[in-house]
Parts: sequence; structure tokens; C-alpha cells
Amino acid sequence: MNNSGAFTQLRPLSLLRQLSNCSDSTCLQALSNSVSWSIYLEQGKITYATHSVEPFDRLERHLRRLSHQIPLLNSEVRVQVRLMFEPDVHSQLIEDDNNSRNYPPEYQAISWLVSQQHLHSTQAAVLVQELVKEVIESFLLIKEGSYELAEPLSRMTKICRLDVEKILDRCQLKLQNWQAFVPQISSPYQRPYLLINSKLENQDLPKLQPDLTTWMKGFSVCHLAAILNQDEIQLARNLYPYILQGAIILHEPDPPYDRLPKIFEEQSLFSKLISGLVDTKQELSTTVNSYPNIPEEKIVPVQRLPQISTPSKENFQEPTISDNINYASQRVTAATVTAKKVHKIVSVDDSPTILKEISYFLENENFSVVTINDPVKAVLSIIRHKPDLILLDLNMLGIDGYELCRIIRNNSIFQKTPIIFVTGNKGIVDKVKAKLVGASGYLTKPFTRAELLKIVFMHLA
Repeated sequence: MNNSGAFTQLRPLSLLRQLSNCSDSTCLQALSNSVSWSIYLEQGKITYATHSVEPFDRLERHLRRLSHQIPLLNSEVRVQVRLMFEPDVHSQLIEDDNNSRNYPPEYQAISWLVSQQHLHSTQAAVLVQELVKEVIESFLLIKEGSYELAEPLSRMTKICRLDVEKILDRCQLKLQNWQAFVPQISSPYQRPYLLINSKLENQDLPKLQPDLTTWMKGFSVCHLAAILNQDEIQLARNLYPYILQGAIILHEPDPPYDRLPKIFEEQSLFSKLISGLVDTKQELSTTVNSYPNIPEEKIVPVQRLPQISTPSKENFQEPTISDNINYASQRVTAATVTAKKVHKIVSVDDSPTILKEISYFLENENFSVVTINDPVKAVLSIIRHKPDLILLDLNMLGIDGYELCRIIRNNSIFQKTPIIFVTGNKGIVDKVKAKLVGASGYLTKPFTRAELLKIVFMHLA
């Protein structure tokens, strides 16, 4: 096969199947609508796959799911991973120029989690499989673009090898499940909003979970599913009657998620995708769950990973995500929707422009935002309001953010309150210093609404 393809119609399914018959190691790099996909293969097996749209956000969602089964993956560890491995804008440009030479930063982060014994090698293999599936699902929807095959020079330890055909079957099945909601839902990154009006009184509508109504404030279907520890398809099925009735409206994906291909924009694409499948009528009646119990032949962990002290294989259970939610004990009506807790966020900055922008982004999503433009008086105001999350400017007149963060952390009330630095500083020294004074994370100026919501999702959900 050719080592590259011009910017023209792409056949992702055929391309991957051809590569599965190759014995060499290669990296398939595809570009479409300013999004790049990288799929790493070794002897016809997939070792990893990623795309350029928020890879660490994707990793965070899947680590959050696993954290329900693996207590070691707490929020502190997940934040540490992001601070250590997520490249800033400048280093990302360098990484993009050489992404065929090295495994992506988020893959290196997973390997680090294994080496530090936060993940067992088999759990890491399950994690990689789920990340690969999400990336391949979007890759299969590409209709035109360019591609090339590059030789990966990295000698990084392989976590697992995944059978191409089995991954393709799972991805196609997931896409078929999404097809049931088209055209009302055309992307898992669309953002549902609950409208409080008379239509919610319709007794024919199913009841919504309290947690869902609490978080339906600008997060995408994909992010909501991670917050609720629920399968995306099941969540879409729960929302669908409300969408049809007009009680829930869907906003288009925030940038950069809007650059990812939509689900079955044309019916002909759906026909092409299912043409190679065996009869799956019985399978299509069930939901494709994230992190199912995976038989050993489905996933091949590589045995070269570091040896770590973990339970024996006989006693080890694969991490699973339960779809069995007790709806009888978790139901709400329209009258109780507005009574749910509104998370309070304090923003400290001596720039009125930044404060106004943060307030606009967050209050528009039903958060309660308290703005403080006098950093000297910030501590007393923070104690009075007792926020769920603090956004803190780093460079302010009178007192810098490092010192203010240290003072806040010394108060026992705020030992575990997320404190996010909002700053234009991007250096490693700044990040290390921030961690030493107790900061939970970084939001780099200038920022978008999506970036602000992303960091709220990381630390507050």
C-alpha cells in the first residue's frame, strides 16, 4: 500500500484492515479538518491511538471512571499526572512536529502510573483499550483528509496489543447505537441544557437523576457520563425523550471539539460502516458499556511492564463501570430541579476584565460566582463565602498569588478546596512553585470558556 494519501476521500476502515495485515511497526497519521489522528501499530496490532483534540481531557475522563474501582487514582494523583505530562502551548508545537518519533505524552503518563504502582499492568491495558476505542470511533467517521505512514522510533514499553478487527467491531457497534439518536444527537460532545418549563410536567417523560440535573450546565454528554460514572449511550437514551419534547436543548460542541467529525452526517456513511459486520441484531439491543469485563483473548497485556506488588491474577478483577442505577431512590420532578446545590466559585483577580469574563462564562452555566478585585481583602472574603473552588490570579498588586495561596491553605477549612492559578506564566519553575504552595492546577491566560469548564470539571465534579 502507499505510504501516504493526498487530501481526498479517506476509507479509514479499509486502511486499518490493510495495516492489520502488516508485520512491521508503523504509525498511521491522518489529518482532517485540522484534527490529527495517530494510530500506533506493531506487527498488525494496535498499541495506542490518539487525536489532537484535548488528549489529556480524554485521559482524565477515563481515569475518573477507573477511580471508582481503583482508589489510588484519586483527584490528587490525576492532577499530578496532568501537571507533569501535559505539554504547554509551546512544547506542544514541538511535539506535533515529532509526534511520529515518540509516544504521546498521555501514553507516557499511563506508563508512569504503572511504574508508580497507581495502576496494575492489566488495569493499564484496559485503560489503553478504552482510549483507543474512543479515538478509533472518531477516526472511522472521517470522510476526507490526508494520511501518511511513519516509522515510530520510540522504544517506550508497550502496555498492550489490541486486535484490529475486534476493536473495529466494537467501535462500529458503538456508532450504530449512536445512530438511534440522529439527527437530534449528532455528537457526544454536544452540550445539553435543561429548560424549566411546563413540558417537564409531562407525566409520560422518564425521571432524571438528581446528579444529572445538578451537572447539566454546559458539560457535554461525554463529560456528563464521566461525572455520573455512566455509559454514554445509556445517558443519551435517558436524555432523548426530553430532547424530543423540547425540555432539553442541545448546544453545539465547544471548540476544539467542534472540529471532530459528526456521527453519521450522511446515511450512506452508516451503510458503509455496517456493511462488513456479521449479524448483530441481538447485540444492538444492549448498551455498549465502558470498561466491561474483558476476556483475556480480547486484550493482550505486554509482559515487559515493570513488576509491581499487586494482588494475584486469580484474585484480580477487571475494573468495570456499572449501568445498574437505582432510579427508584434517585428521581426528581420539575419542582425539585431548581433546588439542587449550586456550586460556589470565588475568583480573585485585580483585573476587572478577567473577573467579568470568568463571571460570564460560569454564571451562564448556573454556577454562583463571587468576584474579588482586592487581593489584600481576599482571605476574609474567602472565609466568609466558603467556596467550593477558588480561581486565583498569580500576579497582583499588593500580594502575589503564591503568598495568597499559602495563606489560604494554612486555614484548615480550605485544606482540600481546589485552588486554581489563573496566570500567563507557563514555565516549569512556576508550576513547581505552585505545587509547593498547595495549588491544585493551572489555567493559562488567555483562556476559552471550554478551557475554564474543563478545569472546573477536573477539580469540582
